[in-house]
Amino acid sequence: MADQQDDAERTEDPTDRKLEEAHKRGDVPKSQEVSTWFVLSAATLVILVFGNSLAGNLTTAFAGLLGNIDQIPTDTYGLRDVFARVAMAVLLALGLPMATLAAAALAGSLIQHKLVWSIEPIKPKPSKISPIAGVKRLFSPQSLVNFVKGLAKLVIVSGVMFGILWPERDKLDVLMTMDPALLLVTVKGLALKLLAGVVAIMALVAALDYAWQRHSWYKRQRMSLKEIKEEHRQSEGDPMVRAKIRQIRHERARKRMMAQVPQATVVVTNPTHFAVALKYENGMPAPVCVAKGTDQIALKIREIADEHDIPIVENPPLARSLHATVDVDAMIDPDHYKAVAEIIGYVMRTKATARWRSNQGRMD
Repeated sequence: MADQQDDAERTEDPTDRKLEEAHKRGDVPKSQEVSTWFVLSAATLVILVFGNSLAGNLTTAFAGLLGNIDQIPTDTYGLRDVFARVAMAVLLALGLPMATLAAAALAGSLIQHKLVWSIEPIKPKPSKISPIAGVKRLFSPQSLVNFVKGLAKLVIVSGVMFGILWPERDKLDVLMTMDPALLLVTVKGLALKLLAGVVAIMALVAALDYAWQRHSWYKRQRMSLKEIKEEHRQSEGDPMVRAKIRQIRHERARKRMMAQVPQATVVVTNPTHFAVALKYENGMPAPVCVAKGTDQIALKIREIADEHDIPIVENPPLARSLHATVDVDAMIDPDHYKAVAEIIGYVMRTKATARWRSNQGRMD
């Protein structure tokens, strides 16, 4: 009941992360019928291409052995050498055909999914040796589908083989009386016909089975809304943690900004709500905003400016406009050049007058 409820809740398509994790576990869509079709096709190709040479090489190897059987030594080392030569001859004859079949089996897997490097499928698990779990798998819907599929495949392939061999039944009756050379040719022809028919029907079976296996696999990977939210939370991070990180970054940025206020040339304010600290030195193309803020931050900027004798100029429209358009550590917009230039010019003249009066006082 719990499994059925979980399946009912899994209504969403799997995410890329879920599919990637399944691939890492070795859980991939795979049809054994596709691999079987590739091996059967390779076997047909081997018989067609290598059949004559393979039969000739094996005939030569065993003819030499059987023709000189009376000369075979019966001691241990002699027999070992004979069997070693025979095994080498068989290996050389079957090496390329067997390599072709192995490559076909590998291609049958690679064409269905990416290369998988995982030990997860062979890890020992209690569910694999549990009798209860085994009984559940034995009578599961998947087992029923596999049984019906295997039975259908057996009936179809048997029907194809019967349809191919029935017209050749006269030849089958006289196979035992045929000349060996003619027998090989006849058997090769019948084998190629059988394999061609089986390969043709298995192509359809493999295509249908792969479509079913991929559908079943994709259905198993479906996710519930809760799983998607949990995955999103894990990938993006906990919202509380992200909020804390943003707060820490904001605090650090504010401290860096406040540390630049003593370098300002002037602070433009809207006396209680806005404050923008500007810095200008000879050679700079335009004034730069070193700090800005509203309410409590604006009050702090004004306090620091007072502590370091930075001129504070009240200009509400300009303060609001600068706060809205200029970023910290950025130059002001050209639209504000004239207004800011007038304020900085006034500040510089005021400072120059103050210095002149200070000098005059020391001279007196």
